[in-house]
Amino acid sequence: MSATGFIDLGYARADVARADRQGVGEVVYGEGKTPEQIVGIARALVDAGQARVLITRLDTEKAAEVEAMWDADAPAFTYCDQARIGVVGGVPEPDGDGTIVIAVAGTSDLPVAEEAALTAQFLGNEVVRLFDVGVAGIHRLLACADDLARAQVVIAVAGMEGALASVVGGMVSCPVIAVPTSVGYGASFGGVAALLAMLNSCASGVSVVNIDNGFGAAYQASLINHLGSR
Repeated sequence: MSATGFIDLGYARADVARADRQGVGEVVYGEGKTPEQIVGIARALVDAGQARVLITRLDTEKAAEVEAMWDADAPAFTYCDQARIGVVGGVPEPDGDGTIVIAVAGTSDLPVAEEAALTAQFLGNEVVRLFDVGVAGIHRLLACADDLARAQVVIAVAGMEGALASVVGGMVSCPVIAVPTSVGYGASFGGVAALLAMLNSCASGVSVVNIDNGFGAAYQASLINHLGSR
């Protein structure tokens, strides 16, 4: 490892000491970076001993370029287009205290939900996905009551008016992390309506991350789900 704790690549300083500080190695945010920069940062992390690298907000075209440039002798690179995530080195076996449930209001919310789900799996969590359980047909959510009751953490992903988080918060005894999405018609204001509704939830135990931030929700959920092993 570098004596400074990072490797200076000119365009980035790869934080090779992050796992020692936080328990999780550096994650690469792909949006705004060139394929060459993504490969350079990821390879620097791998060469410094990071077994797995997560690359978020990676579009399909850029992922194809990263894959073409990736070294055959390095840990394998795989890509999930729905989650917009690239993974170097694969996903580990779950080692958390319990299950993280991803409750997704609608099919249009799936890209954000899958970002959360794959991030949680990358961080060593067992994940249960509950798709299309929004409040427009609340019987669909109630049919999943057993899965919700067994959760260690629930991530509630919803756009429109964002009501799902409050309903789930009133059903479970575990923390609920709400993710507002930018899904919705004009007055949803790109997710602001859902964000404000979730922030004003009357259900106890609901916390909220930024709009479309499936990664942030999963990271926080993973910290909660690993408290017993800290």
